[in-house]
Amino acid sequence: MNDHDGMRARLLRFLRDDTGDVPGWVLITLMTAGLVILIWGIAGPALGQVFQNALARVTGF
Repeated sequence: MNDHDGMRARLLRFLRDDTGDVPGWVLITLMTAGLVILIWGIAGPALGQVFQNALARVTGF
């Protein structure tokens, strides 16, 4: 068995392993949700004001 066959065997084992990393995905999902909530809380009021100003300029003409 040469080096290429060994790499191919490892790749096939990896592709067949469907157990996954559930705790890792849960952590990533929770961290992403936390970041979205944090950014929305900080930037939400400013973005709302920008939208209202833009809407006022469009409807003011």
